[in-house]
Amino acid sequence: MNKPAKLRSASPVTPNGQVMYSLVRAAHVLETRLEEALEQVGLSMPKFGALSHLVKEGEPLSLSECATKMTCVRSNITQLVDRLEADGLVRRVEDPEDRRAVRAVVTPLGKERHAAGVRQVEKVQGEFAETLSGIDQGSLERVLSAIR
Repeated sequence: MNKPAKLRSASPVTPNGQVMYSLVRAAHVLETRLEEALEQVGLSMPKFGALSHLVKEGEPLSLSECATKMTCVRSNITQLVDRLEADGLVRRVEDPEDRRAVRAVVTPLGKERHAAGVRQVEKVQGEFAETLSGIDQGSLERVLSAIR
């Protein structure tokens, strides 16, 4: 992957700065690989994330609960659920406790697509693990966890 123009023209990078840029590049590569893998089964990362929460809960969630679990604003969840519903992966159901509210429930097709997404993510994780073979993963985890 090429360095962005700003990085190429910047003053010399310190060793610590180089590590930082290497981490940014690695994160971008992993994100791209995940996006491409999920795309093969008709999902995006946000769709996969939403389906993951719905499948894990095993029951309909309010859109507010979805937003909280995905740490995003409710308007984004509404649009995401619109797209998932258009794809037949979720459907909206009435909230039995509040007639004004709706809940999202994963459909059988949504469960199938989620399972296919899980397999794709596991494949990327396996490739990533191979890349890290021979590296002290405990040390790596401690270093990455220290970044705040």
